[in-house]
Amino acid sequence: MIHRFDRLLTELPPPSDYDPAGAAIVQELMGGKFGEMSTLMNYTFQSFNYRDRAKTRPFYDLIANIAAEEYGHIELVGHTIGAMLTDLNKTDDSPDITSELLQGLSAGNPHHFVNGGKGVLAQDSRGMPWTGDNVFSSGDLVSDLTHNFFLESGARSGKLRVYESVDHPSARALTGYLLVRGGVHQVAYARALENLTGADLSKLFPTPRIPTDKIPECKPHIERGDHARIYRFSPSDFTQIAAVFNGTHPETGDPLEVVDDDPESRPRPQDPDPQPDVFAPDYAPEEIEEIADKLREQAGLPKRDKGE
Repeated sequence: MIHRFDRLLTELPPPSDYDPAGAAIVQELMGGKFGEMSTLMNYTFQSFNYRDRAKTRPFYDLIANIAAEEYGHIELVGHTIGAMLTDLNKTDDSPDITSELLQGLSAGNPHHFVNGGKGVLAQDSRGMPWTGDNVFSSGDLVSDLTHNFFLESGARSGKLRVYESVDHPSARALTGYLLVRGGVHQVAYARALENLTGADLSKLFPTPRIPTDKIPECKPHIERGDHARIYRFSPSDFTQIAAVFNGTHPETGDPLEVVDDDPESRPRPQDPDPQPDVFAPDYAPEEIEEIADKLREQAGLPKRDKGE
């Protein structure tokens, strides 16, 4: 069961530059073969299918808990793409729909406008839908953990390529964070396999070679210790992760640690402006706002802060 909070795992810049071409590239981090939907669903299905968990719980706890974090990762990608597709100049009552859509159609993924209302889609950078064929869940623990190590390796390579391809502030902030956290998951699966089999994949396959300490958007997360930390996303469960995730970080030598997450300390998501030209949330959003205000009043809820 997932307990959701209206928070983001990390701070993202508010909408700024309108960048439909960049948003189309960042879609790879959502629906690509090595995107966040793939990591989410791989670990989720492996946790569903995990057998004998009572006797081998540390390995189950690790996979299930990382799956929970991946829900937060797809949320970050979604907010980033939404910010990149928000045109701050197109919020008046009579937007130039034709030029707006023509710009998007020529520069990016037309589905963002035709189907998505300037929002994220379950697609890759080619506009191809994400598929369950990307999920590997064999039931064999060693096979699943080995697959996960290389999945995170491919995912980090993809994030670095997106980082180099898109200079939008939101995309850079997103990839900087995900590069660090993906590295943690790669280390976690390598440590699990080493504890289970004696094989140190981080030495056998030191890939990808990503100098995250030299990437400006990665540095704040490394300085905070997030490169060596697994967060536990549950008030009482998944308590045996430390039996698997232990030792030192293979690159920095910092001790690996498990930390209980505090959702209240996480930042709140940005609220993107309405985009009437694609009817998001409507061609006349002020009417929906008035209805919501009346419903709040009828329910005895506090009035909306007009500056909210």
